[in-house]
Amino acid sequence: MEISIVNNMIHFMREGEIGTISAIKEGCIRFKATASMKLSDENWTLLPDTDCNAHAWQEGNVTFLQTGNLKLRMEENGSVSYWSKDKLLIREQPEQTFGFGYRNYRSIGSGLWKIRVTFEANEQEQFYGLGHERMNVFSKKGCTVDLRHLNTKCSMPYVYSSLGYGFLWNLPSTGTAELANNRTRWSSDSAKCVDYVVIEGSPKEVCKKLTDLTGHAPLMPEWALGFWQCKLRYENQEQILEVARKYKELGVPISVIIIDYFHWTEQGDYRFDPKYWPNPKEMADKLHEMGIKLMVSMWPTINEHSENYQYMLQHNMLLRTVSGSNRVFDFYGPQAEIDPSNPQAREYIWNRLKENYIDNGVDQMWFDEAEPEIHPEHFDNILMYAGRGDEVGLMYPYFYSQLVYDGMKKMGRDDVVTLSRCAYLGAQKFGTVVWSGDIRSSFESLTEQIKSGLNMAMCGIPWWNTDIGGFYGGNIESDYFRELIVRWFQYGVFCPVMRLHGSRDGHDRSRDIKEPTGGDNEIWSFGEKNLPILSELIALRYRLIPYIKEQMDIASNEGIPVMRPMFLNYPKDEVCYQTGDQYFFGEDILFAPISVQGQTQRKVYLPEGIWILTKDKTRYEGNTWVTISAEIHEFIAFVKDGAKVLEVF
Repeated sequence: MEISIVNNMIHFMREGEIGTISAIKEGCIRFKATASMKLSDENWTLLPDTDCNAHAWQEGNVTFLQTGNLKLRMEENGSVSYWSKDKLLIREQPEQTFGFGYRNYRSIGSGLWKIRVTFEANEQEQFYGLGHERMNVFSKKGCTVDLRHLNTKCSMPYVYSSLGYGFLWNLPSTGTAELANNRTRWSSDSAKCVDYVVIEGSPKEVCKKLTDLTGHAPLMPEWALGFWQCKLRYENQEQILEVARKYKELGVPISVIIIDYFHWTEQGDYRFDPKYWPNPKEMADKLHEMGIKLMVSMWPTINEHSENYQYMLQHNMLLRTVSGSNRVFDFYGPQAEIDPSNPQAREYIWNRLKENYIDNGVDQMWFDEAEPEIHPEHFDNILMYAGRGDEVGLMYPYFYSQLVYDGMKKMGRDDVVTLSRCAYLGAQKFGTVVWSGDIRSSFESLTEQIKSGLNMAMCGIPWWNTDIGGFYGGNIESDYFRELIVRWFQYGVFCPVMRLHGSRDGHDRSRDIKEPTGGDNEIWSFGEKNLPILSELIALRYRLIPYIKEQMDIASNEGIPVMRPMFLNYPKDEVCYQTGDQYFFGEDILFAPISVQGQTQRKVYLPEGIWILTKDKTRYEGNTWVTISAEIHEFIAFVKDGAKVLEVF
């Protein structure tokens, strides 16, 4: 193997492979290699490298690179390992006998390869991250996870290891992450080169470095920290105003109200249907007088009946296909999808959104179907401006959020808050609020979401939420759902964004409306007994806003999320790495949701220190498990002794 070191960057060449190894931030090493004879210079969502302390050298046939506490060791056979001081973090595992077969490439033509990289498994290691998905799993150790976006599945190719490092698979291609007991393997369906980053440090240190590498979330505006009201779906502007007025009459604060899909004239028109929304500017003005922001849904679908279709088709602003029609989604007829990876498409669509929504008083956009949803899920048949779908498809929601962020910034707006059904590494810097998609209205689903939110928080996305009550299957007249909605509201108070949404049972298909509307979904819809409970939970959320704003500012400035796995605050406590059904909400609040039907008590783990139960101010010594009761009108939260936030409970 031939090695050269230039400015502390290692360049290597061996039979069938070339590559580079560099320190891109103190404690962060990037490894790139390819079986082509030209190495791609694409950074994807990584920000430009910053100067950092690094030293590369050789000792005999072994090559080293050190930055901070992180040291890489490369053997003569091409294998690499990473160390923190003298502690082994991660080491490549050969696929063949006698130590051969490091990094596997299989050509698929046009300079693209199927790629896999395999590392040794460590039975003591736990993994957290990979985005959100409908699985009741906290640590992803032992899991095989597809790297592809779907409704309710947001794939973030990144994990934090309990051994003290983060691993960023810097390829936006479809593929697989295998965190098995016999190996750890990352695979790409289509890429020009191997590209990954190892990030050394404690959980908080790695969170900060990850966001330094991919971008920090903006400062969240205070209004976004309140209560958001939504349903599937409000049919017209008078319904919106009636709902807003009733909240005001009840004295229940509301910060955002959302207009869902099919308020438009045609998929791809990006405008209100005047039959149902005759004066959107007047509607927005009335909401603003009540102190309520207006958010409106957009889908990426478009068809030939849209006023924008021919222009976008002729200017290559739509997803294309390798074979067959470009209609990749069927919903009220076959639909094409926009291509936000095309800068011209982003500018064109933003201009339509600004003209028809923003200039009419709409404050923020909701980007639904943001994966995008395509059927069948053949990403290798998709052509984007940025590349083939199986090579760059995970970045679709990233470009989608960039669309509105760039447009808002051009207007001089800094309060960009875009609700999106999916995201990719770095989307946080565009003001993206990710939600977990069209999940079930069930206690099992609520249990899954708790763990999903914690794994998403470890991926650099601090703005995350769920549909309170779940999206589908909720019968608002049933005792089951009325219990569920209270427990989910309690969880919603302690989520980064508190948003009520759902398609409740009782769809109305009796009238001449464009798309059926679900059952009622306002807090007075769930029974007389629940109304005061939910009203008080919303009031608590508003009392918590100063605390949440402080924690959100930390997320923006330091990259440490508001919704935190226990180990983020207590990295030396082994129990915290196993406890995924409770979490910290910021630095001082420990929240233990109830997510089982009929449950009125549960065990809670208290780490080191003195903890005060918010409902009765009882003090508990930490480093132990305690059993706490919570009737339907109660929740379980503790505050660290001495924290001022206790005063709001």
